Amino acid sequence: MTNAAPYPVYPAAHPAGPLPDPAPHPYHRMDRTTGRHRWWRPLAGTVLLALAHFVILLVLLVLSYGLGTALGAPELPDGGTDLGPLGNTATDLVSIAIALPLVLLATLWPARRAVGTVTSVTGRLRIGWLGWCLLAGLPCILLLTVISFFLPGGSDESDTWVGWRSFLMALAVLAVLVPLQAAAEEYVFRGWLLQAVGAFVRSPWLAVIPQAVLFAAAHGWGTRWGFLGLLVSGLVMGLLTIRTGGLEAAIVLHVLNNLLAFGVSAAIVGGLSTDETAADAPWPLALTAMAVDLLYAALVLWLARRREPQRLSVPPAPPAPFAHPARTA
Repeated sequence: MTNAAPYPVYPAAHPAGPLPDPAPHPYHRMDRTTGRHRWWRPLAGTVLLALAHFVILLVLLVLSYGLGTALGAPELPDGGTDLGPLGNTATDLVSIAIALPLVLLATLWPARRAVGTVTSVTGRLRIGWLGWCLLAGLPCILLLTVISFFLPGGSDESDTWVGWRSFLMALAVLAVLVPLQAAAEEYVFRGWLLQAVGAFVRSPWLAVIPQAVLFAAAHGWGTRWGFLGLLVSGLVMGLLTIRTGGLEAAIVLHVLNNLLAFGVSAAIVGGLSTDETAADAPWPLALTAMAVDLLYAALVLWLARRREPQRLSVPPAPPAPFAHPARTA
């Protein structure tokens, strides 16, 4: 006589290591999604990120000095070599852009989560949403360009046009390096730092404020209005990052602003040689930039209500219970 007696069904055993948090999280709390969060991981990652960037800057300085010496370039007052306005600008942009892969490495370790989690809550760069943000940003940057031309000091008769050949050559270099430089700053400030603080606090405001202050301070202390403009820009881009679930909106605004600034400088003889940054902006330009940032934020939030980009991480699927197959006796 044969009886079919199945084995009893047992619940799945808990996997080794911490379990991921089953709750969905906003962008600034992504460090909490893996279950590997420890208080020291964001701190260690920040220190290692800064040290690695410093070491690579030293290597880049040595390489640029060697290249300048080989080309017979004159020395700068700080001991470096003068590669020319475009060469020096390219070196500065590369020195910032190298922070981008360092952020991704810090996300892998010591944060121990997927590199895409610093890009968005979906774990990837959302190209479609990036395109919509670009559509919102283009009219804003065009408005800033037109208004800036009519501001006091916006057009100086002493400025000399560099010529089409020099301008187009500079524009080609800037079109490649500026997006990388701007994206690297976003991955550092609105990405790593925002999530590092968000690992400890739930409030979006408490997570956004520290990175905005550091973002403004990183550009130096020029004028009070310039610093305030950068602070507002950091707050706007940080809140847009959390509200839309990723860095796309902030990257678009940062890239467009920097392309405009560097493009204008490249069109003027000696423009790329200036040490001025957005921190040195006079009050009319700073106020205009703040108004344009807020206009861009309003357009992006309006688009977000209609396009509904994913704002929260997707909870991991629970493990399926394991059942022994039936046994025939």
